[in-house]
Amino acid sequence: MTLLHRGAMPPCAVSSGGATVRRVALGCGAVILGALLAAAPAWATDVAVVGLFTSKAVVMVDGAGPKTLGVGQKFGAVTLVSIERGSATFDIEGKRRSIRLGESQVSTRGSANPTVTLTADERGHHLADGQINGQAIRFVVDTGASLVALSSSDAQRMGINYLGGQQTRMSTANGIARAWRVKLDSVSVGSITLNGVDAVVMENIAMPALLGMSFLNRMDMHRDGQVMTLTKRY
Repeated sequence: MTLLHRGAMPPCAVSSGGATVRRVALGCGAVILGALLAAAPAWATDVAVVGLFTSKAVVMVDGAGPKTLGVGQKFGAVTLVSIERGSATFDIEGKRRSIRLGESQVSTRGSANPTVTLTADERGHHLADGQINGQAIRFVVDTGASLVALSSSDAQRMGINYLGGQQTRMSTANGIARAWRVKLDSVSVGSITLNGVDAVVMENIAMPALLGMSFLNRMDMHRDGQVMTLTKRY
């Protein structure tokens, strides 16, 4: 069986297009982060969150200058619905989207494929808030993981009957661990949702959920410095 981790991380596939990092100085005590603006087709709405207050968010829509929105306020096709800790929820083109501070999402119309843009943290890790079978979870993007992977405690919290899956053993940094291969009904990151995703549940290991290649293989991945853009292929 292919090991979950394979030493050096393989390079991501490169798609056409590009991404830029634009830094915006914001006053009034707002948290300052780079706005991540992925190249998007003309029929997509690109929303980046560059600042958060108690009841307001500073956003950049389709590359325009920063705009401060209060809860319930609308700017073009974007309405701020609520503010949560470290993120804001918007209605974009009639769809609810939760976007973390420093991230952007592209909401597409027509036949365009959905796109999500992530920025690396100070350790170089790309984190993504997502869902497994409709349950919220935070992923670490890991191109060195052959499968989506989660701990047995996360699986139990989500009601995943992993003990009914195929038992196997996986190589970890601490040696060999028991694991179970399962198929997840759905895995979502931002506006991207995949169904029937192969995954592995690791027993009694404290670990973050890994967004591995069983998900990423179905994406076009573009990396530009600290910015990673995922576009659903199928």
